[in-house]
Amino acid sequence: MEAFAFRDFRRYQMARGAAVLGAEAQAVAVAWQVYSLTHRPLDLGYTGLALFLPGLLFLLPAGHAADRFDRRQIILLCYGLQIFCTMALLLLAYSGAHSVYSIYLVLFFIGTGRAFSMPASSALVPHLVSEKDFVNAVTWSGAVYQFANVAGPAIGGLLFTLPLARLLPGFLSGSRLEGAAIVYLFNLLTLVFFLILVFSLHVRPGRMEHRAASMRVVMAGFQYLGRSPMLLGSISLDLFVMLLGGAVALMPIFAHEILHSGPLGLGMLRGAPAVGAVVMSLALTRYPLKRHAGRRLFTAVALFGVATVVFGLSHNLWLSLAALAISGAADMNSVIIRGSLLQLATPPEMRGRVSAVNALFIGASNELGSFESGLTAQWWGAIRATILGGIGALAVAGLWATLFPSLSHIDELTSDSLRKLAAPRVA
Repeated sequence: MEAFAFRDFRRYQMARGAAVLGAEAQAVAVAWQVYSLTHRPLDLGYTGLALFLPGLLFLLPAGHAADRFDRRQIILLCYGLQIFCTMALLLLAYSGAHSVYSIYLVLFFIGTGRAFSMPASSALVPHLVSEKDFVNAVTWSGAVYQFANVAGPAIGGLLFTLPLARLLPGFLSGSRLEGAAIVYLFNLLTLVFFLILVFSLHVRPGRMEHRAASMRVVMAGFQYLGRSPMLLGSISLDLFVMLLGGAVALMPIFAHEILHSGPLGLGMLRGAPAVGAVVMSLALTRYPLKRHAGRRLFTAVALFGVATVVFGLSHNLWLSLAALAISGAADMNSVIIRGSLLQLATPPEMRGRVSAVNALFIGASNELGSFESGLTAQWWGAIRATILGGIGALAVAGLWATLFPSLSHIDELTSDSLRKLAAPRVA
């Protein structure tokens, strides 16, 4: 727990854990509210699109802002916007509004805040700990995120069903302050807690990029990645593996038609990868990555592909849960290695713009991966689509090891060794 020796890191992880907890709880309430208004599955897809589009639209200015302005201040402003957005959702739920388009508009502004806060947050972490403890910091960050990712939806579902309105005083005891409104109120509290802790951080990273804004400066993140095969290979590896191997979107089909486990089984399937990721994160805090990081990266990706194939073949709930837990553990290995080399191999003044590109790739892999899974399942069936996706992930691992040999050569996760491998090629 070396990273927790640093005051700012402790406070930031407490803040981040609370924010993720509230956001995941809110996602449950939004999905349920939208579906209850329209009863159309497609409208649930639009909620994800409303959150994703700002990341695509504001990619370049968000990355530039994270390098040009104080990253802590950007985070505070973005989460201040999140508070106003959650208040808007609370008012919509409390008033009994029936317009789903109002919800989409609020989600778009939430996505806008996330588009600017994600690169700033990612680039802030190296300022919170010493370089020698950075990998430990990334490992614990992953554990905190996965724990909140598991607990958040459970809390959201619980609050949604509890009759808390009867316990609240005065005008708050109105019958409309229930269900989604209670969850939004909970998220407001987590956001306020987040802002208080981030405001109390001592770190003041200040401006990293001192050049005036221009297209060349704003595009520098793409240009840097294009000239650095190691970083480009790392980011694109995750994109294509998750595009092909992600089976999250198909879990309702497996729970209902293949495993016959019902809603409870679906909840278990959705939580299994996160459980595996949490266990792996805790194991890596005890036995940290020290050598042969590149080999471990490709081993993790291959194991993810194999576990996905096993999940596709399985007709037993417990075997499916085990396969998904292993896939989550393997993915966490990959996340820690890629997150460490992304920050340590990138100069401080470029971290915001490079992190913005990475955030776009992650968003694209998640959203487009769900679309790809649904499309291939429509063509070939859920089982074949999942098996072929796992095989595709294995093929990507082998191909990327050939196309980006510098990834395989990564040994220690230190800035000195990584920046030598990541040094941009001269155009």
